[in-house]
Amino acid sequence: MFDGPGRFYKGNLHTHSTRSDGVLDPQEVCRRYRERGYDFLALTDHFVGRFDYPITDTSPFRTDDFITILGAELHSGATDCGELWHILAVGLPSDFAPSNTPEFKPIADQETGPQIAKRALDAGAFVAIAHPHWSALTQNDVTSIESAHAVEIYNTGCDVDCDRGYGFIALEHLLDKGRRLSLCATDDAHFATDDAFGGWVMVKAGENSPEALLEALKAGRYYASQGPDFHDIVWSTDSVTVRSSPVSSVILQAPGIPTAVEHGDGLVDTTIGLGRCAGAPWLRITLIDADRRRAWSQPYWRMDDGSYAAAAG
Repeated sequence: MFDGPGRFYKGNLHTHSTRSDGVLDPQEVCRRYRERGYDFLALTDHFVGRFDYPITDTSPFRTDDFITILGAELHSGATDCGELWHILAVGLPSDFAPSNTPEFKPIADQETGPQIAKRALDAGAFVAIAHPHWSALTQNDVTSIESAHAVEIYNTGCDVDCDRGYGFIALEHLLDKGRRLSLCATDDAHFATDDAFGGWVMVKAGENSPEALLEALKAGRYYASQGPDFHDIVWSTDSVTVRSSPVSSVILQAPGIPTAVEHGDGLVDTTIGLGRCAGAPWLRITLIDADRRRAWSQPYWRMDDGSYAAAAG
């Protein structure tokens, strides 16, 4: 990702407008992200009958330097705790067929969560399991979704409003089963509280277009952040070197409890020995800056020769 062509584009994959339960109209939502320096936005209103199953057309609000991608937050079927599934789908066609979901509660004779996720993926969308902690997803729930590219591991709205914003346990259950998913951070802003601009993705693409961004998202050529930036990640047989914006901690995580860490002031070129993490089937990296904001790499998978490489899908 760091060596390939193109550049990084900052974007949010999950937000809402007055087309569903957001406070601001779609044009104003797009304006706010553009003014905050975002390169792209997916406005993902709730795909339920109460709102006439919206796939909000944001194409009129695109500019030369700001792109939108059509999408929705899909709902259908019951999770183990009896609540409705929330599936993030970015890059949906405008004629994606409605589910049988008149309200925010599961009913008989509707698609399951895994079924609507598969339908979205088959329609060409980038699909993510939304806010697994907020949704109280069980291990059985998350493993049932076989048609997904990613897990939403940070959601600002869920963090601000109920302290259930992180989804790493759900992701790691899937990684431990060999599922090569990526991870994404979003803000899920409704603009009724201070829920905007707290989490985003940095996508490496050849151009800022819906097609190029979607291709890069599906391939896992991006990282997630609340503030810090990755500049490069270089693996050797016994260490990893991380180049970044100035941070206070660089943490290497492996399955189970093994980790390795380097702390300091203004770390920008940090080499960490793999230590107990050596030989793990997957590894990932977290940056933490002086303000305790984080950034997260994609999982890197151990290759047959013992090296590590990112691989999503």
